This record gives sequence, C-alpha cells and structure tokens, in this order.
Amino acid sequence: MHELRKGRLCARRAVTDPDLLSAQRLRHLCFRGVDGIDSDSFDATAQHWLIEDQQGALLACFRLIPVTTPEHLAASYSDRFFDLAPMADLAFPMLELGRFCIRPDVADPDVLRLAWGALAGVVDDLGAGVLFGCTSFRGADPARHRPALSALAGAHLGPAAHRPQARGDAVPLPPGPPADPRAALAGLPTLLRTYLGMGGWVADRAVPDPDLDTLVVFTAVEIAAIPPARARALRAIASAENFAAA
Repeated sequence: MHELRKGRLCARRAVTDPDLLSAQRLRHLCFRGVDGIDSDSFDATAQHWLIEDQQGALLACFRLIPVTTPEHLAASYSDRFFDLAPMADLAFPMLELGRFCIRPDVADPDVLRLAWGALAGVVDDLGAGVLFGCTSFRGADPARHRPALSALAGAHLGPAAHRPQARGDAVPLPPGPPADPRAALAGLPTLLRTYLGMGGWVADRAVPDPDLDTLVVFTAVEIAAIPPARARALRAIASAENFAAA
C-alpha cells in the first residue's frame, strides 16, 4: 500500500471494498449531484486513490490506470470519446487519470496539492512518460463554455501529429484567443487548469456527454515537458519523508 501524509491530510491507495465504495459514492455526488454509486468496468483494474482528513472523512478521489502498450491505449476509458491512435508513438508506459473529484464543500487548496503530490509519486514509480485523461466542463452545451474553449484553442492545442481525434458528435473548439481572458480562466475546470500549468495540451474538439451532462475535453501532459520548477515542487510533496510504501 502507498500513502502520502501532509499535515492533517492523507492520500492513500484504496485497498478494501469499502474504500472503493466510498470513492464511488463521492464520484456520484460530484458528477450527478445526488447520492448514489458511480461505477464502471474500468474500476476493476484501476488504482483508486483517496484524500482524507485526520478523521478519515473522504475529501477527494481519483483513479489511475497504467497503459503499457498501444493495445491498452485503444482499450482505455478516454478512447471511448477520442481515437487515441495518434498517441501510440509517445513514451510508454502512460497513466490514465480519471474520475478526479473533490467534495463540493471542500475549498482547501492543500487537498488538490496533495492529490497531485501522490500522482507525482505514482508517475515516478512507474516511470510514466505521459499522463492523460478526459476533463469535464459542467453542462454539455458548448455555448456555455465558449470563452474557456477559445482559450484552449488559442494557446493549448497539442501537436497535430499526436492529437487524438474526437469520436461521436464532437464540436470544434472555437478559435481563440478569448475576448475576456479573465472569464476564460475562471471557466476552466480546476483539474484542467492544473494540467495546463504543467505544460499540458488538449485535443481540438470537445465531446458532449449527455449521460453526465458534461462536455469532455481530452488532455495530456508529457512528463518530460513539465516545467522544472513545477516538477520539483510536486516531487517535494511526494518526497521520501512523506511518501511511504508498505
């Protein structure tokens, strides 16, 4: 088991069925706004991570799926929305990050920092070359997110040779830059802002997900391209002093 402690917070890998159930309940609350259980076929093979306070209350969670071959890439969750074949010549192994959510009443920025510190530890343990996944805007109507989407199109598109092609009823990102950069930044999901701060890039189309009423954007971070200062900060959180294996 791996865990990362920082102050009153703990990030740890789920190891029991009740651990997984807690994550699935939080996911349902965050993605659907009501109590329930969010689960799918990918849960069985994923690493599930929990961020808890000192009382053991669940504050955030996410799952990670190692992707070691082009065949695994084609079978990933993200490949349901995007054809990931153009990424097959990037550095393996990769990690797919999914179902990242923070409890709606939690505003402590250390929760997000600790989650990314734990992620950094797993990336280093695996020697991952790419971290990727789908990030979601609340509300499937692209018009609601035009400023943020135009900011992505204007400054954060991935290299054409490696950019996944959207499936289904995809919509092109509107051309940037946005008329109001401040509004555009405010409209970006927290997870996506963090990806971009690490040098991440996006595909050029978004896919509506009517089931969750979200708009899905593919996002990737090539680990070697993370700015050195940001990489050092993440590794400091995930240092041997805090990161333990048992």
